[in-house]
Amino acid sequence: MTTTATHPTYAPEPPVRLEWAEHAPEVYKAMIRLDAAARKGLDPTLRELVNIRASQLNHCALCLDMHTKDALAAGESVERIVQLSAWEESRHFYTERELAALELTEAVTVLTDGFVPDEVYATAAEHFGEAELAQLIAAITVINAWNRFGVTCRRAPGHYTPGQHA
Repeated sequence: MTTTATHPTYAPEPPVRLEWAEHAPEVYKAMIRLDAAARKGLDPTLRELVNIRASQLNHCALCLDMHTKDALAAGESVERIVQLSAWEESRHFYTERELAALELTEAVTVLTDGFVPDEVYATAAEHFGEAELAQLIAAITVINAWNRFGVTCRRAPGHYTPGQHA
């Protein structure tokens, strides 16, 4: 008996709507600087968890591709990355500090009520000093901005190698 391996046929990659970095290079350069400034003082693992969770919420496939690869390259476990989409039901995979950061990430990313609830902010403030909390809020804000560029311009995932920049 002979078996033939079949490979699935995938849908074609959607065309990029706009190469925004080429047409707004000063904005792109400012985003790179802002991203670098927001990273300072934050644990890289925590930062990648925040980046992945915000990107999941914003449906930014490009950033999901980038930040899951960076997290894996930095030693993060596949299990914790997979569980991020259901972190509230998978709390035992994360530290209390990470949970506070994830909850704040969701509140800042999904502003459906128009504000970040006091309880969410207070929980984050219990786990992060003021300077680190300011950096965390900056990092959450920056990934949300990157997500909006990626989703709006329809940047496709699958081409990122860990260690590259956006």
